[in-house]
Amino acid sequence: MIRSFDVKYYTDLLVKYQPKPIANEAENEAAIALASELEHRPGRSLEEELFLELLITLIEKFESENYPITAGDSASMLQHLMDARDLDKSDLIPLLGTEKAVEEIMLDRRAIERDEARKLAEFFRVDISLFLEARSQPV
Repeated sequence: MIRSFDVKYYTDLLVKYQPKPIANEAENEAAIALASELEHRPGRSLEEELFLELLITLIEKFESENYPITAGDSASMLQHLMDARDLDKSDLIPLLGTEKAVEEIMLDRRAIERDEARKLAEFFRVDISLFLEARSQPV
């Protein structure tokens, strides 16, 4: 069965909830609660699907403006990749040469050198820029 779009029902949803750009945390929490309610509603209609999509867009806009995700430094990126593969510092010694080098990098006491970044990128199969972006010196 093909579902048809009911303009009146969608208009009723818009009138009832009056969506608008989210201006503060209280409005964001209310929008999240409504979105959660709609998301878990069994047999959600096409109109409710579209309204939910609108709410999510408004929530994402508010949160991206008020809670930006900053890029991590190379040490935190390295830690994340190690955690994802259940590795410990000793696993990096063959790549970085010494335990001291691994420690200094992990504690963000020194930058990852370009050759080290290349080895890490190959090992983790990621782009080298993940390890070089945090450097203040030109690459």
